[in-house]
Amino acid sequence: MKRIRDWLFTVPTVAAFGLTLGVFHLIGLCALPFGQRPFEKAMAGLQRTLVAVFRISGIRVVTEGRDGFSSDGGFIFVSNHQSMYDVPIFGGLLPRNYPKYVAKKELARGLPSVSLNLRHGGNALIDREHRDQAMDAIADMASEAERRDVSVVIFPEGTRSRAGELGDFRVGGLAAIMEAAPNLPIVPTAIEGSWRVFQRNMFPIPYGTKVRVRFGEPMFRLPGESPVEILDRCQAWIGQTLQEWRSPDRAA
Repeated sequence: MKRIRDWLFTVPTVAAFGLTLGVFHLIGLCALPFGQRPFEKAMAGLQRTLVAVFRISGIRVVTEGRDGFSSDGGFIFVSNHQSMYDVPIFGGLLPRNYPKYVAKKELARGLPSVSLNLRHGGNALIDREHRDQAMDAIADMASEAERRDVSVVIFPEGTRSRAGELGDFRVGGLAAIMEAAPNLPIVPTAIEGSWRVFQRNMFPIPYGTKVRVRFGEPMFRLPGESPVEILDRCQAWIGQTLQEWRSPDRAA
């Protein structure tokens, strides 16, 4: 019965998902001639709407720590990465921070709204086969984010986890961001449960999945602290948060 229920709600969710991408692609195209900020507002609307769309399948996003930093302005969000649902979560929860992302260049074509945002939204499109190009693109994104007082999101694992496990954090991307945007505070962020949303490649979506997001207190680079050390602090905080949530002594 649960499988049938999952399918019953997946069909309208996927239909609404596709419709949302199509509609906001047109909205984004219309916003582009008016400049960067109108386009960013359109894409923020896209991500907030995508989070709302998944409520059709009972997906609940529970947020903690959102009041620990400004609702606008520039930050570096360092997060674990469980699924592609993580991206609209950030955009939906932080619409006035206008978060920018690192994405492989292949995603810049063929996806309505998503590719448009990646090409025109100030994100870093990287070629994973060419490290120098990737680091330059990330640095350019970060320096422009600091100049415009908007935010950057980085997933240091470099890929999505299959079952929510925390992978190794790679320092290269964060080091490039910190060097290019030294004045942006760093906010460690833990996400739990989003991997379940796409564990079956979206067909069907498990009804009623609970996704948790916790933002930590903003961190500032200590005197003499290296990017590796600050990344270790972020990874330790994220790992501790995940362990706390998964503890059998803690209520779901």
